[in-house]
Amino acid sequence: MNALFTFEAAARCGNFSRAADELNVTPAAVSRMIGRLEEHLRTQLFSRLPSGTALTEPGKILFDSIARGFSGIENALREIENHQTGVETVSLSVSTGFTTHWMMPRMGKFKAAFPGVDLRFQLIMGALAGSVSDVDLGMRFVDGADDRHDAAFIMPEILLPICSPSYFESQAAGQQGIETTVSTIVNLSDAQPDWSRLFSPGRAGAATNSLIFSDYAIVVQAALLGQGVALGWLNVVAHWLRTQALVPARQDLMVTGRQCYLLRSRNKPDRPVVSLIRDWIITELQDDVRELAALYPALGLRGLLDQKSAAAIV
Repeated sequence: MNALFTFEAAARCGNFSRAADELNVTPAAVSRMIGRLEEHLRTQLFSRLPSGTALTEPGKILFDSIARGFSGIENALREIENHQTGVETVSLSVSTGFTTHWMMPRMGKFKAAFPGVDLRFQLIMGALAGSVSDVDLGMRFVDGADDRHDAAFIMPEILLPICSPSYFESQAAGQQGIETTVSTIVNLSDAQPDWSRLFSPGRAGAATNSLIFSDYAIVVQAALLGQGVALGWLNVVAHWLRTQALVPARQDLMVTGRQCYLLRSRNKPDRPVVSLIRDWIITELQDDVRELAALYPALGLRGLLDQKSAAAIV
């Protein structure tokens, strides 16, 4: 068992030294324990490289199995704790922007629907990425389900320029939205889409200032405070657009072709409460988009949600 614990740490850390620090032993002790395990199994689990270590194919097989076992043990312990306390814990891997600007404004509504649930968040500052094996649900832009994940469709990836009503009024000329007088663009440092086409030719370049942040939650907050025009991911800013704390800077949007899903690792138990919360989030977001389609018909949002079944679980 000690050898398996040591192997798991070394494989996860990708380095015997980091694993040794985590286990509070020496790197030599980790190396000896791995060597004994390899001798017992009569196969090499790691390739020793100048830059560190890499799992061999047998090593990957063993690591995947141990990771599933540890995850199952963790889930069992959490379920025992939930039975004792009467509170069910559900963990979400989502962006700081989604948590701050979509989830927090409706926490009262969530608590009314799920009074016995304790939400825990794994927050992502930048682009949505990473494993969802350690959480119950993760929001990701992916193609759908795969061998390791169930996937529930939310909406296409939709982006549009957004600003506060006061900024819009101060900068707009005419009824077509913000014109050549855009003074400040608020952007995300690692934003991938080229959103300059969301402005007519020459308008994006007309901005005299820019604010750039690494955390999208701050980008949206700057727009709410009237600091400029920001790129709005609809799955994050839908609440503020619906309440008109933010407005479209132009009646234009971009559909990137990517799809937003809530993922669940197939290695996690399919708890009913997780499915209920997944469906609640999807329903709330799609209700937002339907309201926005009626509020801003020129955006052309109507019909976008029909690209896939609203309740599709694949």
